[in-house]
Amino acid sequence: MRPADNEILCRVEGEAAMGQLMRRHWLPACMIEEVADPDGTPVRARLLGEDLVVFRDTKGRVGAMDERCPHRGASLAFGRNEDCGLRCLYHGWKFGVDGEIQEMAAEPPDSRVRNLKHRAYATREAGGFVWVWMGPQDAVGAFETPAWAPTATTRISIVKMRADCNWAQVLEGSIDSAHSSSLHSTNMPTAEVAGSTATATTWLRPSNDKAPRLEVEETGFGFHYAAIRRPVVNPETHDYVRTTVFIAPFTVLIPPNDQYKLAQMLVPVDDVTCMFYWVAWHETKGISQDAWRKFCAAEVGPDLDADYRKLRNLANNYGQDRAAMKAGDFTGITGIPTQDMAMWESMGPIVDRSADHLGSSDTAIIQFRRQMLQAAKTVAAGGPALGVGLSVRHAELTSFEGMAPKAADWRGFTTRAAQPQLTPAQ
Repeated sequence: MRPADNEILCRVEGEAAMGQLMRRHWLPACMIEEVADPDGTPVRARLLGEDLVVFRDTKGRVGAMDERCPHRGASLAFGRNEDCGLRCLYHGWKFGVDGEIQEMAAEPPDSRVRNLKHRAYATREAGGFVWVWMGPQDAVGAFETPAWAPTATTRISIVKMRADCNWAQVLEGSIDSAHSSSLHSTNMPTAEVAGSTATATTWLRPSNDKAPRLEVEETGFGFHYAAIRRPVVNPETHDYVRTTVFIAPFTVLIPPNDQYKLAQMLVPVDDVTCMFYWVAWHETKGISQDAWRKFCAAEVGPDLDADYRKLRNLANNYGQDRAAMKAGDFTGITGIPTQDMAMWESMGPIVDRSADHLGSSDTAIIQFRRQMLQAAKTVAAGGPALGVGLSVRHAELTSFEGMAPKAADWRGFTTRAAQPQLTPAQ
């Protein structure tokens, strides 16, 4: 990839083409649990290089607005959340969830600034997240229910972590099925099972094949692909198939296990920071929030600070234990997400893709780079954003993993209605 194209792929701040593409989609500002209480503590959020404050007012309505008070620029994150508005501590200006200024304590009734309105964004709540629209305010896009919320009773658990690098290299890790056989091999050991089988500490897998055959198909929502491996049982008649779905611009449905399905959002905080969300969900089974965060070693307190920054990080080599490596642990790093972070962040804030040497295992990476680069250029030229106005709803999309007869076509495994019920190989 040429350096100039790498800049287009990665940069999201200001008028950057990729950031403008992102603004044609609803963006997750924070988890609902962070603003669960009416009149609770306001929460900072940063998206595409812009600082926001999110709060729930007395009536339960969620507001998202510019963090800086329009009066003198003080942070509204310190404000008083009371009586259906957020009040700046500096001079008492108070704002409703729509950005209307309700009170100006220090201004006379005829003040010329009383007709101001603070920059606020439309919000929605779904799938465990507060979503905001940061695109053209005169053309708010239709809200799309996320893939992990197909029903009102779906069990959803979320891990949140800050990645100190660009969003694109984080997303490339999420769509890279080949790396799991090496980087996560201690957490995903081979066993004679019918498919990925979750225990309290591992996901057992029915294959030790580290060089999957990759097949990719471009779609209106992005693309999907299959990583096809040789299984431990019945390799003559069956393949072990894992499908991954990329939903533009930053969502990935990764292969599930027998207890819960998995999705990731890799949301640009700014040019050199990304918020990593990992969602475990299932319509009837699932995993509890506490158990999910413990499994991922991503609990606030022991693993993360209050702003979701890792306590095991590049400065302390992610707590890598060389003695554990000699004893059989592949990475010596605790937790699947932290193992990933060590790889992504070690590349630097924005990796130089012109120095890459890509192989056949990077087929999905190549597809992502080509497709998103063209998508950003299309938006910059005044064209439509990739993934907008689809005929298929996100909630109808799904990833897949399991044993499939060699003649089976994996392309039918990505839409929920068409996904076959395969009989495991005996």
